[in-house]
Amino acid sequence: MRETTGLSRRLFLVGLGMAATAIPALARFGNYEFGAVKNTEDFDAAVKYGFDYHEPSVCEIAGMSEGEFQSFKKRVLASPIRCKRLNFFTTPPPAFPNLPTLRVVGDEANMAELTKYVDRSLDRCRQLGAIIVVWGSGGSRNVAEGFSRDRAWQQIKAFLGMTDGIARKNRITVAVEPITAKNCNILTTGAEVFKLVNEVNLPNIRMMIDYYQMRSMNEDPDIVWQARERIVHLHFANPNQGTWPKSPSEDSEYGHFFGLVKKMNYHGGISIEAKGEIAQDAAGSLAFFRQELA
Repeated sequence: MRETTGLSRRLFLVGLGMAATAIPALARFGNYEFGAVKNTEDFDAAVKYGFDYHEPSVCEIAGMSEGEFQSFKKRVLASPIRCKRLNFFTTPPPAFPNLPTLRVVGDEANMAELTKYVDRSLDRCRQLGAIIVVWGSGGSRNVAEGFSRDRAWQQIKAFLGMTDGIARKNRITVAVEPITAKNCNILTTGAEVFKLVNEVNLPNIRMMIDYYQMRSMNEDPDIVWQARERIVHLHFANPNQGTWPKSPSEDSEYGHFFGLVKKMNYHGGISIEAKGEIAQDAAGSLAFFRQELA
């Protein structure tokens, strides 16, 4: 999909009545693009406050009626940004408790239903401009007590094998996310996810690192360097409060992590997945990232 130029975005923002000096017209700098992990209702705020893309949940998109989806798609395509990255692939975010979790692991996992869902949902993601879909979704892959972990591992590999073909058809890469052991009991670290993606070795299955999850597991940031050839996306939050990051003093590992991101010559998205609101927190966080990645 053709990228919108900085000039056209600035014109769009001026059309919204924004002061160019108050809010960045283009968050992107260097190799990096910035987005916010928020629901579709926050899409206009992501545009207004200068983000390069919006990152809603796949489950929300898949759960829309056809009319709701077409209405949202129209809003996206009329804007200067796209939903280039999405998450919550098979487990809905807390804001949508009525949407189902699609089990990937366990006796109730149904490959035919999963295939149907992945085909439909990735097609919708593609229409919104997606290039990356994050698969964390701890609720869908958590291993129940007494269930074979070896079998669970094989079920995950089978799910990713099926998903890879559909992802390739839609020109989307699926990034497996480590989820902290507080919320999931398999694929809890970058090292474990790195092992998985190397085992499946599929062209459209890669991995991502969530700084908040990584620090929750006390994992060494060096995993970013070790897995650099597999990493296609990053999530970020202040690991102490789960809030939007704004100061280098918040965490002692910030410098180490960002040094590795620069060393690996990372090209891609950095999404803020944190407690807070775009209107109140965007400017401070974007300034933080510019400082740390300069």
